[in-house]
Amino acid sequence: MKILSYSFYYPYVVLLLIAGFWGAFINPYFDFNLLFDLDPQTLADYGYINLFSQYRFLRALEFGFGLFSILYTRMIFTKKSFNILFLVIMGSGILARVMSWIVEGTPNGLMQFFMFHELTGWILIFIYTFKIRYKNAD
Repeated sequence: MKILSYSFYYPYVVLLLIAGFWGAFINPYFDFNLLFDLDPQTLADYGYINLFSQYRFLRALEFGFGLFSILYTRMIFTKKSFNILFLVIMGSGILARVMSWIVEGTPNGLMQFFMFHELTGWILIFIYTFKIRYKNAD
C-alpha cells in the first residue's frame, strides 16, 4: 500500500508545482487554449483582466499547496494533523470537480482523468495513513 500511495502522491504533487507555477507566473494563456478551448482575446477587457487575475491567484494557491506537500511529505504520511489537512485540501478539490460535473455538466476527458486520478490517489493515501489518524495524538 505504501508504494501505491507514493506512486500517486508524487506525480500529483509534481503536477501541482508545475501546473501551479506555469499557470500563475509563466503562460496561463496556453492553459486557456489547451484546457478550455478558449481564446482569452475574445473576452471584453473587464472579463479578460478579472479572469486572469483570479486564474493566476488560484494557480498560485495550487503551487503553494504543492510546495506544502513536497516540503512536508514525511509529516503528511506520519503526523495526524498534517495528514488530515492534506486530505481535506486534496478532497476539497475532488469534491469541487464532482460538484462541477453535477452542476455544469460532463467535463472533457482530460478533466475526468485528473478527477479520477486524484480520487484514486486520495483513497490510497487515506487507506495507507488510516492508522496514523487514530494512533497519533497530534
